Amino acid sequence: MIKETRIILKNIGKINPESIDDYISAGGYKGLEKALGLKPVEVIDELLEAGLRGRGGAGFSTGMKQKFTSESCLKCPQRYVVVNADEGEPGTFKDRVIMEQDPHLYLEGTIIAAWAIQATKGYIYIRAEYYESIRKTQKAIEAAYKKGFLGTNILGSGFDFDIEIKLGAGSYLCGEELTMLESLEGKRGNPRIKPPFPAEKGVFGMPTLVNNVETLANAPLIIANGKEWYRSLGTERSPGTKIFTISGQVNKPGYFEVHMGVTLRQLIELAGGMKNGKPFKAGLLGGAAGTFVGASMLDERMTYDNLKEKGATLGSGAVIIMAEGDSVYDILHNCLRFFRHESCGKCVPCRVGTTQLVSEADKLRNGHPDKKSLLVRMVKQSEIMAATSLCPLGQSPVLPLESAGRYFEQELITI
Repeated sequence: MIKETRIILKNIGKINPESIDDYISAGGYKGLEKALGLKPVEVIDELLEAGLRGRGGAGFSTGMKQKFTSESCLKCPQRYVVVNADEGEPGTFKDRVIMEQDPHLYLEGTIIAAWAIQATKGYIYIRAEYYESIRKTQKAIEAAYKKGFLGTNILGSGFDFDIEIKLGAGSYLCGEELTMLESLEGKRGNPRIKPPFPAEKGVFGMPTLVNNVETLANAPLIIANGKEWYRSLGTERSPGTKIFTISGQVNKPGYFEVHMGVTLRQLIELAGGMKNGKPFKAGLLGGAAGTFVGASMLDERMTYDNLKEKGATLGSGAVIIMAEGDSVYDILHNCLRFFRHESCGKCVPCRVGTTQLVSEADKLRNGHPDKKSLLVRMVKQSEIMAATSLCPLGQSPVLPLESAGRYFEQELITI
């Protein structure tokens, strides 16, 4: 039976999340102290060699992202760190757990990131519905200022860094980094065209490092314990641990931190097994913008690269489990309606495409004469959307559509 390996969540239930003294007693801010004794480039190299990859969904190298940002526009008057705490993906709640149960951990990681790229200003972009996350993060910020971990001349290092919270208004699209930066600047949450990327031209036109909460929570642990320690966890290409949020037809839905490389079957066991002993039918990995998988994927390793090679996605770590008797069509239809609702309407492929996909999905249920051809057309249309849309929302419908068709075509054309 697999067990959790808690490094990010190690303090949960053991310390008062609203007490900075408890956090310090548990070894908190040791990573920051060590980082400030290193050169910024040494911090970046440590994270790069540790193999830390972004935990927001893309899985891009965190050290490489910092390196690009630190080397961009060497004479710029300002660099920024922005924490993406929007967490709008259906089925995902891992960042909320960190923010509510151990807010100093990711705050410490943010300060370390700022030192690495020599940023003196940071923002934490939190969705406004996360009341407890906002309250506890604000309390952690105020306590960190009082203890000298934020502000002027941090721990006598000569390094200055200030941070504040910015609230999002619940837009799913603002989880995408460039759209989030538009919102952070006080504009409507519409996507920007890439390039330039945030590392070159981010918030207020300055080089900006954008990282997810879980990603930043890893940084203090890596700096404090070393890259070799971190690489001893997980797999060679996906080191470390991952927080999975498991919901649906399991006995104990919740959040679980395990080695990267765990299988879907092991995650289901960790969540108490299938509810009422029903057979497994399907999993939706990565939330609405994720991929359906069938029983043939139960023993595949849950890593960025392995799932990608198998035509699936790890995403943010959301896992929604379905049992025999559940309707894949209903979940797929919900995903497509969600995309239609959340489209900002800026680009035609997404604005029109998401509406058409919902209409065509309705025809699957309402007796289209050639459902197989209709399903093929829907997948083709979503591929065109992915190639022509401005941001990841328009590029997302192809993931659940194509994967549902691959594993459950017979069900979709016979409903």
